[in-house]
Amino acid sequence: MNDAPTPTTTPTPIGAPTGAATRRGPLREGERVQLTDPRGRMHTITLTAGKEFHTHRGRFAHEDLIGRPDATTITNSAGVEYLVLRPLLPDFVLSMPRGAAVVYPKDAGQVVQMADVFPGAVVIEAGVGSGALTMSLLRAVGDGGRVHSFERRADFADIARGNVETFFGGEHPAWRLTVGDLVESLPASGLSAAAGTGADRAVLDMLAPWECLDAVADAVAPGGVLICYVATATQLSRVAEAARTSGRWTEPEAWESMVRGWHLEGLAVRPQHRMVGHTGFLVTTRRLADGVTPPLRKRRPAPGAHSEDTGPHAPEGDGTGLEADGSDGTEYGDRPVSDRKARKAAREAAAGAAASHSATRAGTTPAGDLSAVDPSAGPAGHEG
Repeated sequence: MNDAPTPTTTPTPIGAPTGAATRRGPLREGERVQLTDPRGRMHTITLTAGKEFHTHRGRFAHEDLIGRPDATTITNSAGVEYLVLRPLLPDFVLSMPRGAAVVYPKDAGQVVQMADVFPGAVVIEAGVGSGALTMSLLRAVGDGGRVHSFERRADFADIARGNVETFFGGEHPAWRLTVGDLVESLPASGLSAAAGTGADRAVLDMLAPWECLDAVADAVAPGGVLICYVATATQLSRVAEAARTSGRWTEPEAWESMVRGWHLEGLAVRPQHRMVGHTGFLVTTRRLADGVTPPLRKRRPAPGAHSEDTGPHAPEGDGTGLEADGSDGTEYGDRPVSDRKARKAAREAAAGAAASHSATRAGTTPAGDLSAVDPSAGPAGHEG
């Protein structure tokens, strides 16, 4: 029986999605691969004919990997064995060249899911940075969608373009990258809610997204989702208030996510000492149809949440125990204390004070008469 020859390449299916061919088959020259040593340390290299990977613990030639299957191992000249894998998108993002800080995979996944980015969707992205979120958006919309990305800095746009083309193995047909200000560049993109060519989703990763809400509303179709990624609570507050004030967006919702890994070794199963904590806040809202007035909020805001609540025309107490000036601490998240509970606490405190005074008099004064104590004396009988 004759063995069939092992193919050195995997043919790309006709009509396969962009980048699919680079995710399967043998390792090729020009691909990035991730090496993991016995101690768990990772190295990312680009396979190039004629080059070597070397450390103080040995070396091996790149040609030794080209043509071999994914998820293989290689032993260097010093006998050190490495596990060789194609990097997943999260691995690629954390190891790729970067100019601006990247959107972490945990947040990129939240953006794609919570903004409901679907195949064929038209997405506006502002603030490309190094292209981390762009790659997740392109994967979600597929070749049949469109991602219109806007970046003010040309150098960041160049970094993002290089990273995106590296990951997908070339230009992505769904991507349109514009260098310029979002508000100034959006009208030329052809995205217009009034003309019926509005985008389905908008993702803003920028310093002051509240300055762009009206321009984005003009370019997003009714029902479209806006999601903003901001770093600080001050930015979060300004985005939410601007969305409410504009009257063109639904009530915003906000959250953050934190990821903690676990150590797994035999019976030593415990949380890892390090975790990916706060990276940013996400706030979402949806575009209202033109002429629609959003329903009034029935939830009473906390006193002091808005500056007008503390002005000269601020409402007086309404019998709920919530003071209009926020002095009861509710603006900081404290629960209001009822009068009944306060009176009970006062009685308990007075009884405790009386008992304490009685114990003090019995221990320091003959016959329990405090008049025998010199008021000018210091504590514990020492002269002041």
